[in-house]
Amino acid sequence: MEQRSLRVVETDKTFFAKISSTISKILIPTRLGLNNVMISIKRNSLIKAYNNYLANDKEEQLKSYEDSYALYLEAIDKYIMDSLYKKVKNNTATNFEREALSKYYFIVNLKEKNYLEYKYKKQEYLLRIDYETVSAMKNEKTVNKYKKFYISKMDMLYKGMLKNYSVEIADSVKNSNEDIYDKIFNTLEKYIMDILPIKIEQGDEIAKEEYEKYLHTTIGKLDERDKIMQKVVLLSVSRKIFIHSLPLTATEKCYIKILKQVRELIVNSKNEIKRERAYETLFDVIEDYNIKILSTKVYWDNPNERQEYKKFWGKYEKVKENKEKKQILFLKEDIKKLKTNRKKYEKIIELHKQKLIKMGAMKKIPTSIKTYKKMVYNKRSA
Repeated sequence: MEQRSLRVVETDKTFFAKISSTISKILIPTRLGLNNVMISIKRNSLIKAYNNYLANDKEEQLKSYEDSYALYLEAIDKYIMDSLYKKVKNNTATNFEREALSKYYFIVNLKEKNYLEYKYKKQEYLLRIDYETVSAMKNEKTVNKYKKFYISKMDMLYKGMLKNYSVEIADSVKNSNEDIYDKIFNTLEKYIMDILPIKIEQGDEIAKEEYEKYLHTTIGKLDERDKIMQKVVLLSVSRKIFIHSLPLTATEKCYIKILKQVRELIVNSKNEIKRERAYETLFDVIEDYNIKILSTKVYWDNPNERQEYKKFWGKYEKVKENKEKKQILFLKEDIKKLKTNRKKYEKIIELHKQKLIKMGAMKKIPTSIKTYKKMVYNKRSA
């Protein structure tokens, strides 16, 4: 289907609303009216099968529901995407329609690289398209029935995606792949912005609390520090919503990645004011990491690390109400960890020491230079 001729693009948050409008226009002509009818039939059949499955959780109802779901997705895929493809092929498509199809092929191309990611993303993409169409309907009863199914299925798909990324992070071969971390944070953000508002409509108070928590981080123009703290909030939300799909080990790796970014921000800060703000971020991330991850960690690969952490936690408990003492503790602990690879982290270790000297927690050792007087040998005195 001439995939190579299409430019792969990422679209903004209004993408699905726009494509829904585009699809409505595609389905209006009489010769394509069957498209709309077929999708509606499959959708109604799906909702009926889903409600039967909820009312009577038996193998027979489950099979009926799964079959209806497969036929429903096939209808969206076949009748909508084919319509877009024909317009692109005939050179009658708008730029937006081209972008919509490019995004579709971007997902399709994942099939050979990562089948699980492809499977989840394609379903999420097709469901999101029809959700926008259903949301525009005036029949409130139909819309509410569909939303109930939609939330349930989207929860499953997002959990599947995150679980897949968690496995990839744990894979020692792929562990250095930076893209995996971006995928995790992007998936969490997408879930919060797209799915939680629907849950809030349904009266979910936990969804409302987590949504508002993240929404505060999106206000105003964001700098690097703000974006880092956004990621921390995303991980915080994940500990309540995706605790099994994004397990502690994967979340810990994400925190370690964030800490690395903050340290780089400190080293690259061009003036003292920016560096001080970066240090404030470092202290926030370290505290969040210790409270939400390390303090709840049950299994440690190295028993000695567990004992060391217990000592640190004991010190933290004593100084946690004193901001300066707490920051001094964090810096000293961070230096201790960084010293395992002193050569790699030489710059940040030096900056940490300078910060401790400034805080009066470390003494600066003066450089001592000894001078010697020139000695002259005198034969007469000998």
